[in-house]
Amino acid sequence: MVILDQIAQWHIYLIAGVASTPHIFDECKRELKQRFLETGRDPIIRELLPYGDHTQSMFRQIIEVGRDLSRLGAAYRPGGRAVADQVSRLSAGRPVLLIGHSGGAVAAYQAALLLSKKGVIPDCRIIQVGSPRMPIRSDFRNKVSYFRAVDEDGKLKDPITRLGSWGGWSRNRLGVLYWNRLKHAPGHIGTITVLGGHPHYFRSKEPYWHPQRGSNLSLTLDRIWERVAMEAVELET
Repeated sequence: MVILDQIAQWHIYLIAGVASTPHIFDECKRELKQRFLETGRDPIIRELLPYGDHTQSMFRQIIEVGRDLSRLGAAYRPGGRAVADQVSRLSAGRPVLLIGHSGGAVAAYQAALLLSKKGVIPDCRIIQVGSPRMPIRSDFRNKVSYFRAVDEDGKLKDPITRLGSWGGWSRNRLGVLYWNRLKHAPGHIGTITVLGGHPHYFRSKEPYWHPQRGSNLSLTLDRIWERVAMEAVELET
């Protein structure tokens, strides 16, 4: 299929958040790779921990995520710069897909802005999973997909996704100002029905396995895979 052939040319990065173990994405990487292999494609998939791992100071890592969430200049965004430096070194000239969890999703977006400014890569798409809300630039909205955990009744289960804001002031048809809570939102916002909450999107074993729906990991990858397919269709058209 031509569409997946195009995506197979992309370099894919799985980007972890605060206090993550070095192996947080091991099973995710294997299953995502297997999905591509079943279509006859074998893209490059790498894992990054821009804030360090669980053995390092959580307080420092939280401060760094806060700086990436702020409106400070690029020099003050440590996670974004760390991801951009790695992508620049390993994937210059190639389109990239950045899949970030929690603070890693914040770093992914900031890295995409830096990479775009430098002109290092021809295209960049971002998937944010369990991320704080952060304003997305209008020219990047259609490049960003956002997912948050809900229970079977659709109730939000991930408190991290309540942090931050996409809001801004807009005018209605009469010219009256109102607060638009989605003014700076990503182009796609979706949910994942998982067992557990924020730390559990990429878990594949009990107790994070539903007898009908399957594992949290498979459900999360289903959503990511759908977006990969949609990105490919957009590229094709």
